[in-house]
Amino acid sequence: MKDFKYWDNLHKNENLEEFNSDRTGLLWLKLKSIIRVELVKGFLEFSSCKIEAKKQGENFRVLFDLLAQDIDKSHKLLDEYIKMVSNQQIANVDIQQLVSELYKLKNFEWGGDYQNSLDKFLVSRYIKVQNPSFDYLMSKFETEINPAVQGYVLNSWYNYWSSVLIENIFKSHSAVLPTVGQIKSVDFFVDDIPFDLKVTYLPAEYIKQKRKEKGFPVELTFLKQKAKEANIVYDKNAKPTDIFYEITEKMKDRDDDLCKQTLQMLKAEKIEILKETQDNPKLLAKWLYENQGEMRFGSENRLFLVLVDTDDFNNSWKLKRNIDLLKPTIVSYLDDFKNKKINDLQVDFEFKGKPHEFSALADVIFVVK
Repeated sequence: MKDFKYWDNLHKNENLEEFNSDRTGLLWLKLKSIIRVELVKGFLEFSSCKIEAKKQGENFRVLFDLLAQDIDKSHKLLDEYIKMVSNQQIANVDIQQLVSELYKLKNFEWGGDYQNSLDKFLVSRYIKVQNPSFDYLMSKFETEINPAVQGYVLNSWYNYWSSVLIENIFKSHSAVLPTVGQIKSVDFFVDDIPFDLKVTYLPAEYIKQKRKEKGFPVELTFLKQKAKEANIVYDKNAKPTDIFYEITEKMKDRDDDLCKQTLQMLKAEKIEILKETQDNPKLLAKWLYENQGEMRFGSENRLFLVLVDTDDFNNSWKLKRNIDLLKPTIVSYLDDFKNKKINDLQVDFEFKGKPHEFSALADVIFVVK
């Protein structure tokens, strides 16, 4: 029998596929999202349900066993309660003020190496060093360490609150049932399908792979060649990202025919890749699953919100606060979701080091400026 323990084990082991097609499993997930003490108390008052847990921590199991006796009625009851609580939570967020605060961030630059966590960067750069000089370390606070910490904190703040903004757009739609309490691998349900929301950009490595498939030259190599033709001098010892920035900025300033043609060609090639990806988003969804970080691996259903500024791909981060572009795109997608077929959402993928193939429901929403 598929009892509480059955669904609990599936969720703990991240075997989530069966939750997509079983209404008892779906009930377990919805209940999981309100299992905090204050939410359970509110649900019991709202529903007039009465339970007696034998010991602390058993409310989830006892309440599930009670609600599982009438699945359809219980779904309706949970949906009504969750919507009521979610509406109260959304009402507590001043969207316009939040957007205004997000627009105060002018630069999006991670402290240190953005590919590593801040603590790893600080340890490797300033703590575990060959020269254990206290005075040297102190000298780095104002010039390097403080800016690195500040950049990390500012970007983390921006990512968190822009996620709140974006999630509220989803949660305000009638097709969406939010999770009002945190639940691993689920941010909300769309037409009773559980999804985790991932906000991202068109990945640089994905673009690099597609350029190679299409026979386009490596962007940086091409830029260096054109810089040589244009007699543009740059710091050859800098990091690749800094070299790329320096050359493109100098080409923008030079603004002659060679520089304009070079930049226009790179932009046209990226837009070509973007359009092909929009025509076949499942390929990108599969790539995103297979290229996720090993420490954060997950096989849950995902909605990928991909933000792209076609004028400057590096400025796509600004779209996280562009509510005038975000809201109509997300609302239009959710309005049309009922017309999607489950088979069209299924993504099968493999992951390095994992013994078997995974299957999830996923889709990509493109927000393009």
